[in-house]
Amino acid sequence: MSITHFLDLRAEFRDARRAAAAILPVPYDATSTWKKGADRGPAAILEASTQVELYDVESDTEPHLHGIVTLKPLTVDGPPEAMADAVQARVAGILRQDQLPVILGGEHSVTIGAVRAAAEAFPELSVLQIDAHADTRESYEGSPCNHACVMARARELCPIVQVGIRSLDASERPHLDEERVFWAHEIGDGDRWMERAVSLLGPQVYVTIDVVGFDPSLMPATGTPEPGGMSWQQVTGLLGAVAASRRVVGFDVVELLPQPGDHACDFLAAKLVHRFLAMIFAAR
Repeated sequence: MSITHFLDLRAEFRDARRAAAAILPVPYDATSTWKKGADRGPAAILEASTQVELYDVESDTEPHLHGIVTLKPLTVDGPPEAMADAVQARVAGILRQDQLPVILGGEHSVTIGAVRAAAEAFPELSVLQIDAHADTRESYEGSPCNHACVMARARELCPIVQVGIRSLDASERPHLDEERVFWAHEIGDGDRWMERAVSLLGPQVYVTIDVVGFDPSLMPATGTPEPGGMSWQQVTGLLGAVAASRRVVGFDVVELLPQPGDHACDFLAAKLVHRFLAMIFAAR
């Protein structure tokens, strides 16, 4: 089966030997607990990306000129622990090539392996999570690598900052570092919360973006929607502030559940990847 390349780039701009970024699709959806279908997310993002303009207006740049290679999808039929190991190995390989790993999920558990690889490569790593759910359960449905546990695994490795949170189990709250949690209902239109969130991050940052962090009026295509979410401007404003002042060493976009007849959400996710790449490359 042929691969759909991110942005449908010409061969010269997706040459693995010179690419600054590597797109890794991980179509995995074994532990999601409500609506299934996030395994179709990577393909939908790649297809929608073919309609994204290569020129980024806000940064006045063309990020594809740095080179963006799309790798063969990583498919794992086993439990989330096996999937995390497989993602870790692939992301470690990308980092050894001095490329920026961009993981397209798939459910949020795909982040676990990516963060493990980044933490091994970057000793001053921190993780920024944009999400509706805290995802800090120690175990869920018998697995510590469930999608509800991803940030519990991340905080074992490095400091984390959580933004847009508006849903969690009562058992999770006592274990949160609330100085590092930015609740959705407390985020305003100003920049002060954003400045404080960035100040809590270390010099090297991995960013995980669950699309449920957006308000469902903007992003209904996800398996576990939560009202009261973030706007496009809030999310991209935060990403821009991080890219401008920290070294982003990898990121993912997860939990897109494509809906028949609704291509806008697929395009939003693809545009988000392109926008963040533009910010990262412009800062370099």
